[in-house]
Amino acid sequence: MSDRTGIFAGDDPFALARAWLAEAAQVEPSDPNAIALSTVDADGMPNARVVLLKDIENDAFVFYTNYTSAKAVELEQAGKAAFVMHWKSLARQVRARGLITREDGEKADAYYASRSLKSRHGAWASDQSKPLENRATLERALEKAAAEHGDTPARPPFWGGYRLIPLELEFWSDGAARLHNRFQWRRETPDAPWTITRLNP
Repeated sequence: MSDRTGIFAGDDPFALARAWLAEAAQVEPSDPNAIALSTVDADGMPNARVVLLKDIENDAFVFYTNYTSAKAVELEQAGKAAFVMHWKSLARQVRARGLITREDGEKADAYYASRSLKSRHGAWASDQSKPLENRATLERALEKAAAEHGDTPARPPFWGGYRLIPLELEFWSDGAARLHNRFQWRRETPDAPWTITRLNP
C-alpha cells in the first residue's frame, strides 16, 4: 500500500509541482522559480545554468530564452533536457527529465509583453552567449534597440519559449538522518500513464 501522503499526495504531478512552488514563493528570499537547466552539446558535453521557470502547464514546464543562445542550440540539437528546482528553505526539490518543444506563439508574445521595457529592449540588444568586447558595447546596443523599437517593442523573432515535457519527475524532501523521501513519476511517452515509485534515499 502506498505511503505517498502529506506533501506527496495527489494524482497529478504538475498540480503537485505548482503547489510546492506556491509554498516556496512564500518563504524563499529570491527567485523561488529558479531552475538549474541541464543540456548537452553536439559532442555530448554537459552544460548547466540557472534560468527562471515561467509557467507550469498541465503537461509541461515553460521557460524563455534567446533562440541563438548556447542553451537554445543545445536544446534544439538534442530535443531533450533536464532540470532541478531546489528550495533550501523547504528542504525540497523537484527533478525533471524530458522532451523539448518550442513555445513560439501567443503565449511567448504575452510573456514578452509582460516584461519590463528595459528587459524587452535588452532581448533585442543582446546577442546572447556570443563574445562581447566590453560593457559599453552592450549599453550602446541597448540604446539603439530602445531608439529603434520604442515603447511597445514586438517580440524578437529570435526570442521565445521552450516547454520541457517530462517523461520522469522526482519529488524529494529532506529526511532525518539523511533518510530522505523520494517519489519518482515515470512514463514511456507523453501520452502514457505515470508509474510512481518510492526510491531509496
